Formats: sequence, structure tokens, C-alpha cells
Amino acid sequence: MTLPQTVLIREIRSETRAIRTFVLDAEAPEAAPGQFVMLWLPGVDEKPMSIASPVPLTVTVARVGPFSTELHQRQVGDRVGWRGPYGRGFSLDESRPALLVSGGAGVGPIYFLATRAVERGVQTTVALGARTANALPYAEQFRALGVELVIATDDGTLGHHGYVTELANQLTNRPNIYACGPEPMLVALHRLCRGRDIPAQLSLERYMKCGFGICGQCALNGFLVCQDGPVFDVDQLDGLRDFGRARRSATGRRLPPSLR
Repeated sequence: MTLPQTVLIREIRSETRAIRTFVLDAEAPEAAPGQFVMLWLPGVDEKPMSIASPVPLTVTVARVGPFSTELHQRQVGDRVGWRGPYGRGFSLDESRPALLVSGGAGVGPIYFLATRAVERGVQTTVALGARTANALPYAEQFRALGVELVIATDDGTLGHHGYVTELANQLTNRPNIYACGPEPMLVALHRLCRGRDIPAQLSLERYMKCGFGICGQCALNGFLVCQDGPVFDVDQLDGLRDFGRARRSATGRRLPPSLR
């Protein structure tokens, strides 16, 4: 784990109208796919961001609120702070094929995991979902990795017409499933995997302040998402009252699950 530091933004890539990738002048070579860093904008706030690549340190961020809107206004050469990595990442089973499922801005850790799977010779399929073709990030990056790529769009403008979970249901032949995306997508995958007894690891999102288990803000029915997750084995999520039903605000107020 690296002590807090400020670094330059080395590169900014526009993935879609609402999603940008930030390459920082920093490295986190010990990071595992699915782990996150706490990203700090001085005078604004600090938020958890999943790692899309550890060297150089790269995060992919959707513009959804005040912090991410402010980050999207930053330019190459501006400075940001970071610390980490934190959390429990994906544990890649190299003995079985992998189906990696991504929705929206959940694509960053899925790309990181795909690079590791390819490096280790794991047969890998990536199921990539978005509302429409113009909102689909990272398609060319996945093709460049050489994985099998299948696409679903809600409006049918590219690939399967429907949800990416429907596509996963069609594709699955008892591989290991790894997923990151909106919580309703993860709930559907949880139901699929438990119904078919398919191993799966799902990456959840919750509000975090500290990132390492002190503040308790990310509590989820007995778990701390920053320490016990954000990646959970599918059986760990059985019977959790708030999974797919609620999250917490900065004040602890119960909110409906995030749809992004």
C-alpha cells in the first residue's frame, strides 16, 4: 500500500460522452484486479476508484456526480492525490474458462482482470453491456487483447438487443463468472449463478470515506465493502438484506441501489 501522494495526470482518454480514462504519473504494481484506490481532488472530495491498470496507474470514471464532474474537467498536467490500493480483488481461477461481465463504468476492473487472464492463458470471454452503442466503453481495448468479445445494448444499436445479463445467460456453460457493474445487473447474475451452481465473483459499490475499515460507512449487512470486498464470492451475498435493495448516503441515509 502506497502512502498518500499527489501526482500529475499523464493522459486523458475519452471513452464515451460520460466516461473518461485517467492515466496518472504513478504505479501500483502490487495491485490486484478489482482493488481500488482513493482518489483526491484538493478542495473537492476524495472517492474510491477501481483500478483499470496498475502500471501506470489508470482509472476509468463515469461522470455521475459533483466529484466525477470536477475530475472530468481536469486536464493533462493537473495534479490529483491518491492512496491505496485497498480492498479484496478478484481471485482468478486459472483451471477454468472465465466469463467477464461488465456494465457501464464497471469496465475498468474487468479490463484489468482480462489482461491478467490473457497473460496466464485462461480462456476468456468478455460480455460488455451499455444502454446504447455510443455509451459502450473499451470495446477496441478488449479486441486488442484477443479475448472473445460479445456485446449487448439495451436499445439494440449494437450486438444483442437487451441486457448483458441475458447474454451471459445464453453464453454460460459453467465457466467462472467475474462481474462489475450496476447492482441490478449483479443481482441478476447472482440469481443466475446460484440457480445453476456456477462459481462467481461480483464487485459491489458502496459509499466509502476511509477505504480501510475505520469509518464503517460502507457497511453491508455485517460486511465492510472496503475490506471484505469490493469483490465478493457469490455465496457470500446470499440473504443479504441490502444487496440489490439499498445503499447508504454520506449521512447514513438508506437509498435505493445505484443504477449506473
